[in-house]
Amino acid sequence: MTITATALPKSGEEDGTVKYAGIGPLELEAGGFLPDVVLAYETWGRLNADASNAVLIQHALTGSTHVARGATDEEGWWEQLVGPGATIDTNKFFVISINIVGGCYGSTGPSSEAPDGKPWGSRFPLVTLRDSTEAESRLADALGIRAWHAVLGGSMGGARALEWAVTFPDRVKRCAVISVGAYSTAEQIAFAQAQTLAIRQDPHFNNGDYYGGAAPEHGLALARRIAHITYRSALELDFRFGREAQHQETPLAAAVLGERGRYQVESYLDHQGTKLVRRFDANSYIAITEALMSHDVTRGRGTLEQALSGTSAEFFVAAVDSDRLYFPAQSRELAAALPGDVPVHLIEAPIGHDGFLTEIGQLSAQLRESFFE
Repeated sequence: MTITATALPKSGEEDGTVKYAGIGPLELEAGGFLPDVVLAYETWGRLNADASNAVLIQHALTGSTHVARGATDEEGWWEQLVGPGATIDTNKFFVISINIVGGCYGSTGPSSEAPDGKPWGSRFPLVTLRDSTEAESRLADALGIRAWHAVLGGSMGGARALEWAVTFPDRVKRCAVISVGAYSTAEQIAFAQAQTLAIRQDPHFNNGDYYGGAAPEHGLALARRIAHITYRSALELDFRFGREAQHQETPLAAAVLGERGRYQVESYLDHQGTKLVRRFDANSYIAITEALMSHDVTRGRGTLEQALSGTSAEFFVAAVDSDRLYFPAQSRELAAALPGDVPVHLIEAPIGHDGFLTEIGQLSAQLRESFFE
């Protein structure tokens, strides 16, 4: 198997720009097969001579690999944490973020060409988080990274980080798991199923073979609305919107149901749905959501304590105190099952789950002290 990766640049001029690596065929945990997988990734900083300064940052469900600006003008999603002089100092550490298999930001996914030259579409196989970890390990090999100084992420990114630490314990020295537990619960799977079903029931979905025609935009936007309600807290929504009507609209003035105006919170959810439709592929949303459904570090590994007993990483576990998607109790359960005494750090934010993005700076001092001095 030949693995090809873009040569690492020698200066910072390509920091925060997308690169690509072919990692060869991938046999999948659920029985599927991808004959020629490409991974898209971004890097910041420089890999040192013994490759001991590499840090892997995993993106969340619809996140991209653009963690920080680097040499670009586009703001990254963890600017508070990554960059020159930041907690994860890119003058000292080599940071990499990889688009998950099944994604739509450059890695092989449903919209990619299959061997027959047509998009995979409905033929794209089920990919689990363990499959993505295997794929990423090959990219690490190609870049000369035997072990990560640290692997970290929030939400699905935290689940991916944890899977790395369990699957390849000798390759992860430190692991930060933020705003996610050791497995997807029944409630989290239920929320996810409602989202994927919203897409599949869109008249334009065509069993996933919609490329070249109208995309299932209404279904994808509805999926995002469902998800976004779980990403924000009730307190956040009440504080920002309450029962106020959208500007120049009247929710309680309509001769028939279809003519009523919207409440502000409805307009907000509409906006979130529209934004995602502009940047994301509906099939990838399904593929990655179902990968997150698969999240369970205990699968085939015994009890949670048994599954985690083989890990050798130093762990950092954190939760958002107002999170109603991944409750802090799940983080406490994970921490209690890990070897040693692992505390749970709390992000105090009324916003809800998305606090792992907007308020990640609250963990800067603790992360620097634990992992990045």
